Amino acid sequence: MKALNLLLIFGVVAIVAELLGWSPLIVFVASGLAMIPLAGLMGVATEVLAIYTGPRLGGLLNATLGNAAELIITIMAIREGVQNPAINQAMLELVRASITGSVLGNILLVLGLSILVGGLRHGVQKFDRSHAGLSSTMLILAVAALVIPSIFSHSIELVNHDAVEYLSLGVAGVMIGLYGLSLVSQLRRPAPEADNPSAHEESPPWSPLTAGLILVVVTVAIVVMSELLVGSIEHVIRRVGISEFFLGIIVVPLIGNIAEHLVAVQVAAKNKMELSLAVSVGSSLQIALFVAPLLVFISLAMGNPLTLVFNSFELIALMVAVLIAGLVSLDGESNWLEGAMLLGLYLILALAFFWLPM
Repeated sequence: MKALNLLLIFGVVAIVAELLGWSPLIVFVASGLAMIPLAGLMGVATEVLAIYTGPRLGGLLNATLGNAAELIITIMAIREGVQNPAINQAMLELVRASITGSVLGNILLVLGLSILVGGLRHGVQKFDRSHAGLSSTMLILAVAALVIPSIFSHSIELVNHDAVEYLSLGVAGVMIGLYGLSLVSQLRRPAPEADNPSAHEESPPWSPLTAGLILVVVTVAIVVMSELLVGSIEHVIRRVGISEFFLGIIVVPLIGNIAEHLVAVQVAAKNKMELSLAVSVGSSLQIALFVAPLLVFISLAMGNPLTLVFNSFELIALMVAVLIAGLVSLDGESNWLEGAMLLGLYLILALAFFWLPM
């Protein structure tokens, strides 16, 4: 971890490069490198708090703070569309793609890598089966909430274009309400037994107050780095030659959610699958049931309405990913092969989206 902290210098490089007008590619690379140690610090702080709050509340806290960067990135894209109407539709598509990519990244890439690493180190890992089943059901519900306006919009728009926006607002309101109810249910459930506690468990490196302060500072720093990354995206698209859709569905979620990515893998490697699931699956639920509908209301307030109408490729990918992830968690235990399966599906989808002309 101390060696990774040396990469924090790239945060300074990114800020200086932005202020002095250096190449946007330098800003993009430097800010991305700076996020690695910041995510590592967030992982340690979250794990410390989880000792005192329990894995579920700790996972919720990490998902909330980690998704702050994702929320900032998408809000900036919506604002960019307001300021530059010529690219408005492209920015809205980028936002929708990033929502899809965040869900896919968490339940396939992050969960898959966590199960793979944890399985290779500890063999079969067990977790709360009933809670995992409830989370899978919520994920299916979240995808259904995104599918319904996407399918019905084509027929509704033929009669009343504004009705599509009203449908999105109504669905968004229901989704936020359900997410709130899921939090109440989650926090009221009895805490699970500790994940394979060790007789030689190390004492926490920080106090809860110190860990909380570090989480706040690191989250702010990640948000700043995310802003610099977004500002250089257009140049990177022209320079590297990748599509905006691929950038939104693969690259932006990886950047915005790198904190949860490292945290989930770190705790799985320490045989704490309950916390790892709380981070990866909890982040997916928060993106689908809270961040996405919240963006609908924020975009409306900004005068650039975002509808929950996704293309068929995104919907198919979401449905397949949620189905496979749900089957993996049904028995309350995981092994490295199941992790490899999730990673394989993510790679297949990434290749398909890379070659998809948009």
